[in-house]
Amino acid sequence: MRFLRDNGLTIALLLAFFASMTGMAYSGWGHENHELTRHHLPAIGFVAYITSENFFSALFENWESEWLQMATYVVLTAYLFQRGSSESHDPDDNSTGSTDKEPPPRSHSWIYEHSLGLALGLLFVLSFLGHFFASHSAYNSDAAAHGETVQSALAYLGNARFWFESFQNWQSEFFSTATLIVFSIFLRYRGSPESKPVEAPDNQTGN
Repeated sequence: MRFLRDNGLTIALLLAFFASMTGMAYSGWGHENHELTRHHLPAIGFVAYITSENFFSALFENWESEWLQMATYVVLTAYLFQRGSSESHDPDDNSTGSTDKEPPPRSHSWIYEHSLGLALGLLFVLSFLGHFFASHSAYNSDAAAHGETVQSALAYLGNARFWFESFQNWQSEFFSTATLIVFSIFLRYRGSPESKPVEAPDNQTGN
């Protein structure tokens, strides 16, 4: 039981992830078959749907925005400030963040010192590519079904549909992160490391 206690946060989030993934798969399958029926096409099975370009396009489209949000957040909070927010370094404290004058330990390489941002950035790039290729395949399948001209991968890179799919998620991630940063100035949640102490003044920066 100690394992569950020590890893409860990750376990709870992974369970929520798998539950949401299941809901996405089954509801997406139902929606896909509804659209096929509207176009007088035969319905597809569940396995066929979760291995289709439409499913992977939607999946990577969302993952892409999440990794972008987290990578950007990790990098920006190392250099920029928001006075009063629990999500920011104190701009007047020269012992933290990018103002740290102490040289890094020689045993730590530049890659290791920036590994969190690099890992999240890499996951964003991989998800972006997964979204692009799946969305491109889905677009061409839809175009072929309607007797329209298919596009090359290079041409699809300038397609409004692909960028709409990306930007509609990116904007929400950046806005929600900015909201969290500002809300943490004035609002509290007792016991959460993402919140300042309940008694802390609004102008206190950091936890």
